[in-house]
Parts: sequence; C-alpha cells; structure tokens
Amino acid sequence: MFHRIGTFVVRRARLVLIVALLAVIGGGVLGASAFSKLGAGGFEDESSQSWLARDRIIDHFGGEPNVVFLVKSKNASVDAPAATAAGTKLTADLDAEPSVTQIVSYWTTKAPSLKSDDSASALVMVSTTQSDAKDLVARYTSDNADVTVQVGGTFGVYTDVQAQLTADLGLAESIAIPLTMVLLVLAFGSVVAALLTLLIGIVAILGTFAELSVFASLTDVSIYAVNLTVGLGLGLAVDYGLLIVSRFREERGKGLDTDAAVVRAVETAGRTIVFSAATVATALAALVVFPLYFLRSMAYSGVGVVAIAAISAVLLLPALLAVLGPRADAWRLPWAQQLPSTEAPFWGRLADVVMRRPLLTALPVLVGLLLAASPLLDVSFGTPDDRVLTTSAPSRQVGDTLRSGFGSDDSNALHVVTTSGVAAPAVGDYATTLSQLPDVKRVDSSVGTFVRGNSVGATPANATLGRPDAQRLSVLTNLDRTSDRAQQLVRDVRAVSPPAGTTTLVGGQAAVLVDTKDAIGDRLALAGGLIVITTFILLFLFSGSVIQPVRALILNVISLSATLGVMVWVFQQGHLSGVLGFTPMPLDTGMVVLLFCIAFGLSMDYEVFVLSRIKEMHDTGADTRTSVVHGLTRSGRIVTTAAALIAVSFFAFLISKVSLIQLFGLGAGLAILIDATLVRGVLVPAAMRVLGEFAWWAPRPLRRLHAKIGLSDEVPAPREPVAAGR
Repeated sequence: MFHRIGTFVVRRARLVLIVALLAVIGGGVLGASAFSKLGAGGFEDESSQSWLARDRIIDHFGGEPNVVFLVKSKNASVDAPAATAAGTKLTADLDAEPSVTQIVSYWTTKAPSLKSDDSASALVMVSTTQSDAKDLVARYTSDNADVTVQVGGTFGVYTDVQAQLTADLGLAESIAIPLTMVLLVLAFGSVVAALLTLLIGIVAILGTFAELSVFASLTDVSIYAVNLTVGLGLGLAVDYGLLIVSRFREERGKGLDTDAAVVRAVETAGRTIVFSAATVATALAALVVFPLYFLRSMAYSGVGVVAIAAISAVLLLPALLAVLGPRADAWRLPWAQQLPSTEAPFWGRLADVVMRRPLLTALPVLVGLLLAASPLLDVSFGTPDDRVLTTSAPSRQVGDTLRSGFGSDDSNALHVVTTSGVAAPAVGDYATTLSQLPDVKRVDSSVGTFVRGNSVGATPANATLGRPDAQRLSVLTNLDRTSDRAQQLVRDVRAVSPPAGTTTLVGGQAAVLVDTKDAIGDRLALAGGLIVITTFILLFLFSGSVIQPVRALILNVISLSATLGVMVWVFQQGHLSGVLGFTPMPLDTGMVVLLFCIAFGLSMDYEVFVLSRIKEMHDTGADTRTSVVHGLTRSGRIVTTAAALIAVSFFAFLISKVSLIQLFGLGAGLAILIDATLVRGVLVPAAMRVLGEFAWWAPRPLRRLHAKIGLSDEVPAPREPVAAGR
C-alpha cells in the first residue's frame, strides 16, 4: 500500500501540491472564524444534578448569579452618599440590561452578607443570559474618584481567561515558532529542509482551526482546544518531518535517485507515521466518552491535528521532496560541510551497555521514576475558578476579596431548588434541617433565613426565593469549595429528605466539583479500556507480537505516573509557584485526564519510531540485541531531536498567566523528554534484553492473521523505475 502511495506522490507531485495549496487557503479562511465561536467553559457535566439545578433556577428564578460586580468605596464606607449614589446607579443600569434576568444588590436589599467586613466594599450580583460577560465587563468596569467597580463571578472569570489565552497564544507562538525554526535548522543543517517541516505544522494548525470552526457551528467547543492545536501541530510536524526527511536522506546516501528515495521514505517512514498517528489519535479519541465538552473539544482538535499532520507528512512533504530533489538540502549552515548523519552512535552504544547490564542500568531509572510518581499518593482534584489566573486579573481580585473580606461568599453558596411547589411550613422545616448540618452558616429561603435551626427573620430578598411551582434555598458556608469538607457538605445536603411531594436538585460550585469528579470517574475505566485495547491492536498490527504492546503499555504507565507525580508536586503542593507565578490548587480533573491522554499518545508515537527500526533489522534475521542496538542507532537521534523540539513548543506555554495552561505545557513537555530519554534510551533496551526473542512472540493464529492482513513494511523487489509525471 505504501509503495503505491509513494509512487503516486512522485508521479503526481505537482497535482498534490496544487490540491494542498487550495486546501490550505480554504482552511485558513474558514479557520479564521473559529475563535469567535469557541467558549471558555466546558468543565461541567451537562446531565448532572448541579447542571439540572442551574437550568431550573434559570427557568424559574432568572438564574444563579454568574457575574459579580465588586464596588469599592475609595474615601469612606459603601453607605456614604457618594458610594451609595454610584452603587444605586450601577444597580439601575444593570437592571435595565435586556440580558440581565436577575439582580441582587446591596443598595436595594441592604443584606449584610453583601457588604464586606470592613464596610469598604459591596456586591451587585447579576444573572445574565449572555454566553459570556465581555460586554458587561467592558461597559461597567470603572475607576473614578468615588468608587472602583471590578467584575468577577463565573462569567467574569471566563472573560478574563478568554482574553488572557488569546494574548498568551500569540506570545507562545512568537516564542515557539522562531525557536523551533532555529532548532530545526540546527537539526537538519539546512534552512530549506527546516522550512519544509515547519510548513507541515502550519498546514496542520490551519486545517484544524477550520475543523474547529465547523464543529463549533454544530456543538460547544472549548477555547482551550486552540492551545492543544498549536502545541500538538508544531510537535507532530517536527516528529513526522524529521522521520520523512531523514529517511529520504538516508536512502539517497545509499545511492537511490530522488524519486526512488521518496518512494522508499514513504514505504518505511510513511508506514511508521501512519501507525504512530493512529496510536496518538486513538488515545485522544477516548476523550469523547466524557460528558465534559472541554474534553470532547480536545478530542476534536487532537484527532484533527494528528490526522492532518500525518496526511501532510505522507503526501505533501514527499511531494515537496520529489519536486525539490537535492535542493531540499539547500541553504546549508555555513559551518556544516556535511549534512547531519541519520545515525546516532551514542544511542547505539548506550543500548549496548544497557543490554549487557540490564538490571544495573535500569534499576536506578525505575527507582527515580517511582520516586517522582510518589506525590500522586496525595493528589486532590478540583475544578477551575478565578485562581487559575494571576492576582493581577480583575476577576481574580474580586474572588480574593470575596474569600478574605466577606463573612460569607454568597456567590459560593449551594443552591437547592425543588421540582414543584412547596407549602411555606414545609419549606421552613426543610430549611431548618439544612441549617443544622455541619459547616452550614445560614440558609436563605422564601420563608426566612435560618441559622443553626432557628429563624432569624426575613428581608424582601427572601420573598424572591419562592414561586408557585418551585422553591429555592441558598445554603451558605465559609468552606472553600474545593475542600473535602465542602464536597462532603454537598453530599450531606443531598442526603436530607426533601419536603413531601417534591424532589430537590442541589447545585453551586462545590456541587459542580462533586458531579464533575463523578462524571469523569464513572467513565475512566471505559476510556482507559478503549486506549489499552486500541493501542494493543495497533502495536500488534505494527510489530506482529503480543508481547511488544504489553511491554510498551507497562513502560508508558510508569513514565506517565512520574510526570503526573511531578505535576502534583509543582501545581498542588506549590513548588515553583514563585517562579511560574501561579496559586497552588488541587489539580483540575479534566486537565489531568487530558494530559494523560496526550502524553500517552506521544509516548506511543516514539515507541513506534524506535520499534519500527528495531523490527526492520529483526526482520532481516538479526537477533534481538543486534536489532535493538541498530534500531536505537538509527532512531535515537530522530527521537531525541523531535522530543526536544516538541518539548519547546509545549514549554512555551509556561509563559501563560493561566495555571491550567502552564500545567498542560510543563506536563506534556516533561512527559515527552522522560519518554524520549530514560524510557527509550534505557528501559526499552533493558526490557528487550530481559525478554529476548520472546519479545516477538505471538500465538500461531495471530501470526497467520498478521501475515494475512499484509501490513508489513517489506517492499517489492525488483522494482520498475518510477516514471515521474511532474
């Protein structure tokens, strides 16, 4: 199959290039519209109880507060005339907004919970039907002689995150692309060869932006998919470009002409790329089983960018090499008398040493990786809030003030809503019971406010919590919503028997966290099973062995555990927080799943690279030790160079001012480096030495199946000359 593909590309090179150019132009035009369609949410399960509670509150009560306006008096209390005038005007202006469905203001309710402990700040909490708060933020953020108005809350955070990610992406690209280009030139020894590889990345990124635009027109897509597209697009372009160009050079060095060298590169490196892309894509495709559209978005972008990068590397890049021929190595570095060799004797010698002393060399590496993984024993999970931003972000400043300056953060309450109408006495009994739960500060209901089982009166705001067909109760607590106690409080509230004749739904930020963890946890086994099964099948089809997939899966789990352990050590425990400028927090559940899938896929990417050269030698009759030494000699330089380059594109995200993106960048880059060096350089040779020829074993029926399917990379001989049609 790959021989036919290579032959077609050589004969129709110019046609391939014309089609690719038209596709890039169309993709660029369509992709430009993607950014305005992407959302900053997607971290919640839309079938969960907390989501259903929010929907019912929106339908019957105008919604939960999703935008918080913090008004700070500059000269006196918020009850002073100037601050009162400003707060009253802000309340009236917001109430007149068509998109505002509910408004709760200190200046209309005089509720003590809406005023800070020092009386210098007060809140106006708004529910809006807008998809974000961008317009409200722009129009109502202010700073004058009397007051400062800052915007926070859920939508305020989304607005700041979206703006920050846009700025971060531009900065990351301005760092990653030029640096990647410089490193590519050094790796190839030629400017033209480096540009060809970078072109594959640009094509993959533009094509995926176009795909995201289409998906975003049909369903919800997270803006975080943009970061994955850029990082993975550049990284895979480097991987696949190095593989094709290096094999093309190697075959030309053996005396083949340009056309024959291109065909041979597609037959060998092209086959490796297709299997490699399939392993990465299947790992990312498993994300679609999760109900969070943040994770599904990563599947859309990840699978898309992998597929486009692979197609470009197997069709577009060989077509460019066929047209350029020797000119693909033009503009060599002035000090490079010869192009860099495709062989890396260092990695071959290292493999030889490891295979002579497998336990002595592998044991320290295993111990080090297990130590790095040990912080996983204390991992805790959360969902993103304003603390993913730096302290300079307005919504983060609002959040910090609410946590430190207010006796209770009403925006952090649990929201309980009934599915039908309830009589006043039953509402009072239910609120009384809820107020007696551990860690509950007070309960607001339509019949009054309750503290520790006692009614403490009612305000006009209480009356807004009752409807003929629904009742709403707010359960206030001082607990941090990400804490274990806050999550237990959600379970305790849900365990309280509802009033007779109705059921209750419990929402709020802590409830969202509980439901999100449950949604991901319930599907982890399914996603993990899909990844393991599909990876096993692909590696079997690639190698013809059932032992190689098992060995690869075990080593990957070890290396990924080490990476995730380091992420706990850094982002949860707070090491390096001063350097990177983030606030230590429990790890986001969805981001950990995403990081695992991406790192797993890229690790298998390098597994296929190395295994392809080992198998190629083994198929000639060489023993396992010789095959491993030869395979690492031939692939070690490509793998480590590609890993270094792709790590650069991910490490560029460390400049982000959103800690989720920093975690993603550091985790993906670190996982790649660990895999390309310690795993491929030491653990793979050691495992192969211990397994010996058993590493290639498969039951006889499966061997026959593998031979029958015909996915071998053997090439027909003799061959007729390729007739160029370009």
